[in-house]
Order: sequence, then C-alpha cells, then structure tokens
Amino acid sequence: MLVLPENTGGPNTSVAAVIGDPVSHSLSPRLHNAAFAALGLNWSYVACHVPKGQGAQAIEDMRTLGLRGLSVTMPHKGEVALAVDALSDTAKKLGVVNCVRVEEERLIGENTDGIGFLDSVKSQMGIEVDDLRVVILGAGGAARSVALTLAENGASVGICNRTEESALELVEMVGKASSVVDEDAVKDAELVINATPLGMNANDPMPIDPSLLQNDPCVVDLIYKPAKTALLEEAESRGLETLNGLGMLLYQAGEQFRLWTGEEPPINAMAESVGISI
Repeated sequence: MLVLPENTGGPNTSVAAVIGDPVSHSLSPRLHNAAFAALGLNWSYVACHVPKGQGAQAIEDMRTLGLRGLSVTMPHKGEVALAVDALSDTAKKLGVVNCVRVEEERLIGENTDGIGFLDSVKSQMGIEVDDLRVVILGAGGAARSVALTLAENGASVGICNRTEESALELVEMVGKASSVVDEDAVKDAELVINATPLGMNANDPMPIDPSLLQNDPCVVDLIYKPAKTALLEEAESRGLETLNGLGMLLYQAGEQFRLWTGEEPPINAMAESVGISI
C-alpha cells in the first residue's frame, strides 16, 4: 500500500509522488519540488517505496488519496499500464507507463521518456534527429521509448541487442525506419545510444568495442550514475561529443510537470536543482 510521508502540505496542497522499488535514490522529488517552488504552486512531491508486485494497488491508493500526479519507475511500469483507466497512444504502443495524470476522475497512463530524450539531445547537443542515422544498444524499456520517439521524428534507427529476438520485437513495435543491426553498424552511425545497464558498475564491460566509433558520432549513455561511464570516457578521449542520461531525466520530468499542472515547466530551476547546466 502506498503511504504518503507526513508533512506533505496543507489540506489544499496538491500532492504528486513517485513509486518504485527501490526509490530512495530518486532525484524526482528534487526536480519537481524545485519546479513547484519556482512557480509558486501549492504542490508537493514525495517518494513512496512500493514493493514489487504492488503497482496496481498503488493506482487504487492514488484514487483513494486523491493524488494529482504519479511518476512510475521500476519495477512497476508494466503493471501500472494495466491498472489505469486509459493510455496515451505512446504508452499503449510501448506497454509501459512512467507517468499517471488525472483527467476529471480518470487516471491516464502516459510515457514521457522518449520526449525527454528528444528534448535533451536537442537542447544539450543541438541535434535535430530527422534523417539521423542512430544505433541504440539494448532493447529494454528505455530503448523502446527512445527508439519509438526517434523513429516517429524521422530518424533511421538500428537496434543492436545481445538477444536478437528482443531486438526483432522492438523493431516490429517501432516499425518505420528501424531495423536489427549488429555492432558494425556503429561505424556509420551519427548518434550512438547506450540503453543497456552496462556502465553502472566500475567492473562492467563496455557495451560495444569503442574502436567502432569511426564516424565521429555523438555518444549518449542513458546512465547518469556514474555521471561518466567508461563508454563516455572513451568517446571523449576520441574527441567525440557525449551526454549522460541526467538531461533525459530532467526533460521527461518537465513533460510530466506540464501534464499535471498545465504550466510550462521552469526547466532552468529544475536543472539547477540537480546540477545540470543547460
């Protein structure tokens, strides 16, 4: 059961929350509370630990408690997609939800990860993705969101994954200009994205052989802790432009803020709260 921390605000305060297991590491409270403060909104945002398997119950608790917004992180994204009243087109295609908004008395599942990535690379790297040759390493939830958004915005997307079956499933879902590729496709890519967990731990192998970075691609690692993975360090040593996943987190939170409040997110204040320069 979702239990809100004490002192989240007065009786007229709108409350939003993030659920996950674990969730204590989440930067979302910092991002959203900075946004509410910047605009003087009577909102509060809290982190709630919800054990694995209790995502659907958390949606019912959201109704009971009258929460005005919910962020959803692992491992609840798929379960929540089945528990809400309706899904946005993007969330329906992906089968996962990372945001729930209230529309009258209905709970609508959204997915803001893809638009968060797109806004991040446009703002932080100056990249326009139309006709861009992209290779995504991995085929999990983050890869799905990013691949779908990139393809819908005109990029040519190659999926390189250790398990070909998962890559084929992703290509079938994305359609458009997407295909299953092997590591050699990295040689011709203009943008390379690591959407695997490789790099989170110091002893992890690199997700690709860095010698394949031959076309001076921009390199993005969706990991943001550590801030600089071995892949990003190697790419920088080759003079390539790099970016970690903190910007994606920032901009997807901004889109959630917009969905909940109807206000334009104060991105600069949100970025400052987590130490990003934009």
